[in-house]
Amino acid sequence: MIEQVVEFVVQHWLSVITAVVLAYLAKNRYHNGLNKYPGPFLASLTDWVRFYDVWGRRPEVTHRALHKKHGDVVRLGPNSLSFADPKALKTIYGLNKGFIKSDFYVVQQSIAKGHALPSLFSTTDNDFHSQFRRCVNSAFSMSALVQYEPFVDNTTKLFLKQTESIYVGNPEGCDFTRWLQFYAFDVIGEITYSKRHGFIEKNEDVEGIVEYLRWLFDYVAPVGQIPGLDRFFLKNPLYLKLAQWGFIDATFPVAKFARARMAERLPELQEGNEEKKSILPTTAAPGPNVKSPDLLSKFLAAREARPEFMTDTLVQTMAVSMAFAGSETTAISLSAVFYFLLKNPRALARLREEIDEAGRRGVFSDLDTGLVTWTESQKLPYLDACVKEAFRLHPAPGLPMERITPEPGIEIAGHYVKGGTIVGCSAWIIHMNKDVFGDDVEVYRPERWLVDESRDREREEQRVKEMNGTMLQFGMGSRTCIGKNISLLEIYKLVPTMLRRFDIQFKDPRQEWELINSWFVKQKNFTTVFKMRDLVKPEEALMS
Repeated sequence: MIEQVVEFVVQHWLSVITAVVLAYLAKNRYHNGLNKYPGPFLASLTDWVRFYDVWGRRPEVTHRALHKKHGDVVRLGPNSLSFADPKALKTIYGLNKGFIKSDFYVVQQSIAKGHALPSLFSTTDNDFHSQFRRCVNSAFSMSALVQYEPFVDNTTKLFLKQTESIYVGNPEGCDFTRWLQFYAFDVIGEITYSKRHGFIEKNEDVEGIVEYLRWLFDYVAPVGQIPGLDRFFLKNPLYLKLAQWGFIDATFPVAKFARARMAERLPELQEGNEEKKSILPTTAAPGPNVKSPDLLSKFLAAREARPEFMTDTLVQTMAVSMAFAGSETTAISLSAVFYFLLKNPRALARLREEIDEAGRRGVFSDLDTGLVTWTESQKLPYLDACVKEAFRLHPAPGLPMERITPEPGIEIAGHYVKGGTIVGCSAWIIHMNKDVFGDDVEVYRPERWLVDESRDREREEQRVKEMNGTMLQFGMGSRTCIGKNISLLEIYKLVPTMLRRFDIQFKDPRQEWELINSWFVKQKNFTTVFKMRDLVKPEEALMS
């Protein structure tokens, strides 16, 4: 019998292969009953359509077009649905709904010493995430911001000095996106390790970290559409084993930097002390040159409090993930704020007037460098509106935030979806919902975030509350970005500080930026020139 089957296959191999492929495609087409949802026909057959689209670096454009054509639910792959209805947010990302992250996030796990490092962001295990987050959550609370503000100020002062020295009066202009990424990297380095990476001082990509991250996200975005490919490339078992044995170095550059900072704090982790390398001491006091309390100190304190869970590997994972998430997304958001302000002179003039008026009223305590404190920034409502509008029009994440539906299935925005289906919402779709944000969603209009005093106040406050509740740039629910508050601290301090200190303009007023969506939507072709501004000081100070 077996011989007959083999003989038949050999004789009719082409027909057999064709039949197997057609059966596989048919299975994909009708998987979980998803054939009832609209979308590109080829996308219902294979994830290679998603791969190709993301490889083109502008999938958010494709997703917008698909939802405009097909409505609130679009099938992006054999087992993938994208939702545009804001009602889906609380179900997919709400607490205790049973959804887990897809393997798209596993692809983003960094490598150190041949091992993948599941982080708060990239783990798909909700129980692990819950324990991990409890260990470090207090380090990222709003109340902790005041402890990190001196670190931000140190880097910001250097940033102001270097901007003046390098770019004021420089006709070549400044690659502002790159310069802001250098800033974000150095800020998160100082907050995490009490040590900057050195990007601003050198005005260069230190150890190729920025370029490596660019390459990594270019890899992560398309490969994450077919996560199994990662097992053939970066997480190839043979490759990782060779790294563990020391034959090759598969450690990410950011992981090397984090390991070096940990070794400075903890001599037990230095090369050569192999017998002590796997265990952190139960007491971890900062070294003599360490300003306290930085994040690494708090991670080590969490290791002391819960040594059975918070291992040295998890401490390093947190330190590494801070650099990944803390630099890329913050730099993108800062670039968006400045770009939209420069593109909209009326909004820029109104914001500058708000800042200058605050200066005349004595709101700002720093009359020398122009630094704005977090508390002072919260007294600038139009600044808040400008930042939120930039978040809305240009959220950092540019792909659906994928989750897997729990068994046996669940209703999402009126649609029953079987368990095991990948579902998600994209901020680039949700933030353009006209029912929530108004008919002019394509326009940068910060005023939409302000209560219109000429209308019913209760309705206006409810409208603004609904907009805030729909924003997805930092994620939502239990998996909201843990570094959100630190990112906001940087943005709300730097934007008014730069506008107090400098007159910023496009090098070419006709300039349009170029967007590259590699999971996070980075900007290129954003060149600016700087002139110094006189700090606006309190009127009583001028009188004296």
